[in-house]
Amino acid sequence: MKTIQFSIPDMHCASCVVTNEKALKSVPGVSEVSVNFATRGARVSYDEAQTNEHALHESVRKNGYTAVSEHEGHIHAAESVGQAKNRVFIALTLAIPATLLAMGGITFGVSALGIDSSVWVQAFLSTVVILGVGREFHLRMLKQLRSFRADMDTLISVGTLSALALSFWSLSHGDSESLYFETGAIITALILLGRYFEALSRGKASAAIEKLMALGAKTARLIHDDGTEEEISIESIVVGNRIRVRPGEKIPVDGTVLSGLSSVDESALTGESMPVEKKVGDTVFGASLNQHGSLEIKAEKIGADSVIGQMVKMVVEAQSSKAPIQKLADKISSVFVPIVILIALATATLWYFTGSSIVESIIPAVAVLVIACPCALGLATPTAIMVGTGVGARRGILIKNGESLEKGRGIDTVVFDKTGTLTVGHPTITDIRALEGMDEEKLLANAAAVEKLSEHPLAGAVVRAAEERNLTIPLAENFTSESGKGVEARVSGALIKIQSVMSAKAQDISFGSLEKQVEIWESQSKTVLVITQDGIFFGFFAIADAVKPEAKTAITTLKERGVRSVMITGDNQRTAEAIAREVGIDEVHAQVLPQDKLNEVRALQKAGRKVAFVGDGVNDAPALAQANLGIAIGTGTDIAIETGDIVLVQGSPLKAAEGLALSQQTFRIITQNLFWAFGYNVAAIPLAALGLLNPMIAAGAMALSSLSVVLNSLRLSRDIITE
Repeated sequence: MKTIQFSIPDMHCASCVVTNEKALKSVPGVSEVSVNFATRGARVSYDEAQTNEHALHESVRKNGYTAVSEHEGHIHAAESVGQAKNRVFIALTLAIPATLLAMGGITFGVSALGIDSSVWVQAFLSTVVILGVGREFHLRMLKQLRSFRADMDTLISVGTLSALALSFWSLSHGDSESLYFETGAIITALILLGRYFEALSRGKASAAIEKLMALGAKTARLIHDDGTEEEISIESIVVGNRIRVRPGEKIPVDGTVLSGLSSVDESALTGESMPVEKKVGDTVFGASLNQHGSLEIKAEKIGADSVIGQMVKMVVEAQSSKAPIQKLADKISSVFVPIVILIALATATLWYFTGSSIVESIIPAVAVLVIACPCALGLATPTAIMVGTGVGARRGILIKNGESLEKGRGIDTVVFDKTGTLTVGHPTITDIRALEGMDEEKLLANAAAVEKLSEHPLAGAVVRAAEERNLTIPLAENFTSESGKGVEARVSGALIKIQSVMSAKAQDISFGSLEKQVEIWESQSKTVLVITQDGIFFGFFAIADAVKPEAKTAITTLKERGVRSVMITGDNQRTAEAIAREVGIDEVHAQVLPQDKLNEVRALQKAGRKVAFVGDGVNDAPALAQANLGIAIGTGTDIAIETGDIVLVQGSPLKAAEGLALSQQTFRIITQNLFWAFGYNVAAIPLAALGLLNPMIAAGAMALSSLSVVLNSLRLSRDIITE
């Protein structure tokens, strides 16, 4: 199976989407099709043994549409904005004088064939606008008729041609009063104006991908084996290359720091403004900004495999996908145009048989045709998805597809995995207490000197704490380790020993006034290390899998929104409850095996809850799949793209709350758009049929309805997800 994306730049309404999807699905070997009106793109999965890209393009072209590559589609989109602007200018330049002549009752006093020449000027200007500037509507209608189909262009074409033909018919019968030349011209101009504004707004909505692609560096500084450096294009980098990144430069690729120390601004990827310290062995990501020191990195992931590449891919796929609610809109659009044509015919017939003239009967029918164009219906869902996914990408929240947005609706319970989600995922020193008169930093530096030689899991916590404080770690000698009794070594001549509380008590070491503090830490499920110097007690370290700084804020934010938080962990009950108390979670499920997390989620769902699960996307995969909404939390290189509905670039639980809010708000915008699009047509068609809407007003209202849907979607770009 292969999945490709290409552009169909000349789609103009929701029924175009339905037509092209049907054509593509009819090609043998095609398994999945998604055509997007807002992006003017198609995403097709097919069996390469049965068909190919050329056959897919041909199926679109047979329908009267254009199929081009995505790159050509972007060029076409840029050109079409300029072309649309030119067409609008010409149409308005000609239609406005025609309208002023008609509405103002202006005459020239010179007749031709018994009719004032001002009428012939109206006829000429309007004909140029309708048949010349608006020719695309009529050409599309003819293509559709050949296939016995109708779309929005059919409605516009029939409406404007009816006004033009009716006016010439009246002139041929010597009736210079029942003329509607300017009506057809203004309808054409207003619809073209609406398409121009729509193209501009659509460009803003789809700007997320361009912004993401622009984040990356364009060049890199390659270090050769002889130590010389050369500036090369980003495309020339291969995995394993050594790259120099100077202060103020963008990091070109994902890699590992080989030498140097610096702080890096990763806000382009994570949405977090605080810089991150990077040292030897740390991972750095392309598109992040090196702020201070010089770094030498080893290239490990480039191009599409990098974090920024994965982000671009994800946003592209999300923007070309559909929310399930869009399928309803597509079904309605597929039958909407034929129904409107029947309503227009019925309107003209009823008006005629109730005593109106042919002209008086056709005008309300024209209004029905013009006002019913389902543009807004086709834009309602995809524009909201485009903007929502773009906002998410800027904040380090990757929404997998349109369905993920809909899944976020009605979530009332968020289940958090503990380790690595609410906590940092590795032992960390949470507290230090030194004997009175003893310097805490010296205590930590001496302890780190000993632990640097140890392989114990807790040793890393002590060393990391010293490095994070930028302490100078002295050299240790004569290191020894005894199982169950701790480690010791000589530092600057003194014997430094690190051991457990139990081991220290067995040696009758007294903690003095700090005895009570040990009990408090142990009640919080923290591991306490005792530090002695030459056999004399000098202080404590309390070590635990520390809670992430944002965890409590995330739980509080969810609680304020009426969402209940639950913690699920394989850790013991005591530790789980201590963490839960710290972050503000009331419901805890502890000592749960990875395979049983799924059952816990099911139990919550059976109790009537709509559950979002937040986990690392690997061990928690079954639970992520079972939840109503899966949120995979990771740290850059290990983004669990295939696991969650929403993927967080940064490992912050607060981003989970933001992702849920973004999902819900985007879906709210979609429902608003669909409500107004449906409501507009339902209310406007009867008014037009009753003769209460002039066709020109109908054309303006139709254009404004499409524009309003796009502008409503763009509200999401204001980053309102913290509401």
